[in-house]
Amino acid sequence: MKISRGTLAAAGAYVLWGFFPIYWKFLQSVSPLEILIHRILWSLVVVLALLAVQKQWQWLRQSQARPAILRTFVVTGILLAVNWLVYIWANNNGHIVEASLGYFITPLVNVLLGLLFLHERLRRGQWLAIGIAAAGVLYLLLNASGLLWISLTLAFSFGIYGLLRKTAQLGSLPGLTVEMIVLCLPALAYALFLQSSGQAVFAHGPASTTILLALSGVVTAVPLLLFAHGARQVTLTSLGVLQYIAPTLQFLIGVLLYGERFTTHRVIGFSLIWLALVIYAWDSYQLSRNP
Repeated sequence: MKISRGTLAAAGAYVLWGFFPIYWKFLQSVSPLEILIHRILWSLVVVLALLAVQKQWQWLRQSQARPAILRTFVVTGILLAVNWLVYIWANNNGHIVEASLGYFITPLVNVLLGLLFLHERLRRGQWLAIGIAAAGVLYLLLNASGLLWISLTLAFSFGIYGLLRKTAQLGSLPGLTVEMIVLCLPALAYALFLQSSGQAVFAHGPASTTILLALSGVVTAVPLLLFAHGARQVTLTSLGVLQYIAPTLQFLIGVLLYGERFTTHRVIGFSLIWLALVIYAWDSYQLSRNP
């Protein structure tokens, strides 16, 4: 069976996202906030370079003519920064498993947000999946299984981000550019503060660390571009299945590579959430066969 280029691109994006924990672990000596500001600044450099190569500047007039577009991307930029910061902090403080759980929950959060804000009607299978996932999260909360606020913050920040981007009027690359422009001023101000106060690791620590911080923009942009390319060519059902590659790899890396604990309580809570995801995926598959 021949696999389409779109499927390969989307799968490649999720695989790269799945291996993110290893990349950020190499920067464990750097504070999460300094990693975040360099991710923002270097991502802006990358997206501006891509826009220059593609000569995609027509969206600038659209953004200037409609201030509401800018307001939307101010919010999405903040949500993205919160998501990135929490993920980096969790990753480098021994909570990769909780972070992976957040991205396992995200598809179900998307369904819930669609119900609440887009007035979408849920099918019976979706209701069942949300109910079982909620039971799993509640079980983990009651048994104090790790820092569950990490999982919930990642799931809801990315879910709300996706909801706003779904209704935004800019494409993926121009939208990311606006988000990085919104965030670049505070990021640059903090970077200059770190440099002037002698607290910066960038350009003062090991050369390998400086290089990894500078490459964080490329590391951010490449999977996003692969995803954008793949998403246009594959069905939503296929994307729904592929999206579990990233949190699965993150979970395995956390448990097998970095030795994070996977207690009995976590087994029970995660099992309920995984069951909910199986039901959700099966329901989406059935819908694609009988629209």
